[in-house]
Amino acid sequence: MVLGFIRGQFVDVIDWTDDTRDTMVWRFERYGNEIKYGAKLTVREGQNAVFVHEGQVADVFGPGLYMLETNNLPIMTTLQHWDHGFKSPFRSEIYFVNMTRFNDNKWGTKNPIMCRDPEFGPVRLRAFGTYAMRVTDAGTFIREVVGTDGEFTTNEVSFQIRNIVVQEVSRVLAASGIPVLDMAANTAELGKLVTEAIKPTIAAYGLAIPEFYIENISLPQDVEKALDKRTSMGMAGDLGRFAQYSAADAMTRAAENAGTAGAVVGMAMGNMMVQGPWGASPAVAPPPPPAAPAETLWHVAANGQTSGPFGRAELMRMARGGTLTRATHVWTAGQEGWKLAGDVAELAALFAQVPPPPPV
Repeated sequence: MVLGFIRGQFVDVIDWTDDTRDTMVWRFERYGNEIKYGAKLTVREGQNAVFVHEGQVADVFGPGLYMLETNNLPIMTTLQHWDHGFKSPFRSEIYFVNMTRFNDNKWGTKNPIMCRDPEFGPVRLRAFGTYAMRVTDAGTFIREVVGTDGEFTTNEVSFQIRNIVVQEVSRVLAASGIPVLDMAANTAELGKLVTEAIKPTIAAYGLAIPEFYIENISLPQDVEKALDKRTSMGMAGDLGRFAQYSAADAMTRAAENAGTAGAVVGMAMGNMMVQGPWGASPAVAPPPPPAAPAETLWHVAANGQTSGPFGRAELMRMARGGTLTRATHVWTAGQEGWKLAGDVAELAALFAQVPPPPPV
């Protein structure tokens, strides 16, 4: 009865159901690592179960239902030197390995890749994309990567895989000889080259990369701006017209940013660009001078009556005649409520030109 009680304390059903999307390996926990002889092991589709005995991988089970007995534990039996009638529990660790694909893993180059382009010369490229990975050899994966980790996720191995991927991407891009402008049309072929190049290294971890994608290959911003200029030049038709276009554009921006003075500088620069190495080109008509800002008109309130609107010249005459003083209430469009004329910075200068009242 005592023996029956002790046997009843051991685990007799071993399985794993996973509701996460990133767990690659999970260790079945049991007290003292003791598994009852004759226990039921359930390995579901997309899983492998790895028995580790005294730090050594002993058996790997594929999908199915197993009774843990001597006849289906040949390696364990050899390690333990069991007789066929041995019925006591054995000590072992069981790791469930997720054999399905783990998709949408990110990779990208931290530093630019130096390449020699036949058209632009030395250029620096950056690339990024995604890949899928899966475990192909559960025993090798446990030995080489997981070790004794009781719950192993994709984050714990993706960093190392990214390093392998980036190294091969750098080599493949640098050795491809494909012009930069044509790389976007060849990302699929480049991805296949990278996949074949990393396959032996990844296989040594018990892994495979069934899908690998290069989503983007980009140039530095300065080079992209130069390409944009080149595209604009092609749209302009010839160098002379492109220079005229650039000069006119520069003058417009200068006029907007710095008024008349900026426009003069922009015109001078534009003339220099138009002359350039192509000789004189037809003069570009300067843009019309910017329109003078509209004059501010003011309404005046006195004795409960309002009058106006008045321009600055009329307000000056009123100030000199004494009908507009610093204490007069004024208002203009956009102003919040009536204000004293002396408190308005734009009108304060009017009263500086009006002599004070004569002494009594």
